[in-house]
Amino acid sequence: MLLDTASLYFRAYFGVPESIRAPDGTPVNAVRGLLDFIARLVQDHRPDDLVACMDADWRPQWRVDLIPSYKAHRVVEERSGAADVEEVPDTLSPQVPIIEEVLDALGIARVGVAPYEADDVIGTLTGRAKGPVDIVTGDRDLFQLIDDARGVRVVYPVKGVGNATLMDEAALRAKYGVDGPGYVDFALLRGDPSDGLPGVVGVGEKTAAKLVDAYGDLAGILAAVADPASALTPAQRRRLDEARPYLAVAPTVVTVAPDVPLPAYDPALPTAPARPERLAELSERWGLGGSLTRVRQALRWED
Repeated sequence: MLLDTASLYFRAYFGVPESIRAPDGTPVNAVRGLLDFIARLVQDHRPDDLVACMDADWRPQWRVDLIPSYKAHRVVEERSGAADVEEVPDTLSPQVPIIEEVLDALGIARVGVAPYEADDVIGTLTGRAKGPVDIVTGDRDLFQLIDDARGVRVVYPVKGVGNATLMDEAALRAKYGVDGPGYVDFALLRGDPSDGLPGVVGVGEKTAAKLVDAYGDLAGILAAVADPASALTPAQRRRLDEARPYLAVAPTVVTVAPDVPLPAYDPALPTAPARPERLAELSERWGLGGSLTRVRQALRWED
């Protein structure tokens, strides 16, 4: 089981009241929400391995160089003048180091590699996996990894991980009309305002799905643009032709990296806390008792 950790703690932050605070008054709603997510996921799915994949670089420069608008709307300027600082709620960013410390004390593998996003770590781990993989994310980009033959599914939270949609090839085709490998071309044609991907003017989800279905992939679609006998409408032909500079670089931006150089890590579900004393200190300082108890119960640790 691979966790898109930032996706989950953002979801926890907005789903758990900010009134959930540590004894000193610091909000810990994202921390406790994420721990409750992990407890529920382990309880419901019983994975052998669990990796919390991290955004070591949430907006890699190599993606920005190709499409400057990539996540540009999420950038805020610090007073120091440094750019590419992600705009997050003031009460969320201080919780991220706490999350990292708690995961480390629990012994849950935490993997992030610059200059890559968590999606890239997930893509690399999925490619190397020798058995079935469940990817837990609220990010549709990872639908590209769905593969029934290899047992790769996406657990897509709806109102929390206890109410999640299991996305396999049938579910992906039912919702979008494409399969996993076709999702990249579908997504870059459609565009995604949340990631700053412009897409092709006039091409929405339905048209993107029809184009992928009719011509197989982006190369086939561009071949149809050059073929006067193809069934493309004049408007589609013109817009796709005008979008060629974008379409030349978008696949590299949208496709998750399959070859991230990963550090050493132990993905096995921990059978005991890695640092029990530190975990106890963190629990007391941040008031994590109930959430940590649920994690311990899900992991079937002896108290």
